[in-house]
Amino acid sequence: MSVDITASVHIDRDPAAVAAYMTDPANDPQWIGGLRTADLLGEPPVAVGSQVRRVASFLGRRVEYVNEVLALDAGQLEMRSIKAPFPMHITYRFEPAPGGGTAVSNHVRGGGPRLLNPFVRRNVQRDLERLRDLLES
Repeated sequence: MSVDITASVHIDRDPAAVAAYMTDPANDPQWIGGLRTADLLGEPPVAVGSQVRRVASFLGRRVEYVNEVLALDAGQLEMRSIKAPFPMHITYRFEPAPGGGTAVSNHVRGGGPRLLNPFVRRNVQRDLERLRDLLES
């Protein structure tokens, strides 16, 4: 896998509230740039083994992908693509921050040329900042 980036942000909300928001696919289009829809395939709630179908727009093209939840607990959500233009492995962490609030990080690993790292890092950082702005408003 050539893409390997980590982005992070501090959110002035408790970890349980951040985790609840981030693990509900219905919220994804509000904070993930380019994402048009996100649908849980199967019955709620989201759990290990759940699959989420996402439809995004990238460079004017429709992109559909399906992620499978590999791990989910009070401190993380880990997923991998099972249907996508290129393989991705995503790990969100939401942990108590020193002084209060939540330290949120997103580690993305996947296919594609290494030269995409700065582009992916910038977009993922913007997504986390959008998430922060939504949850702090």
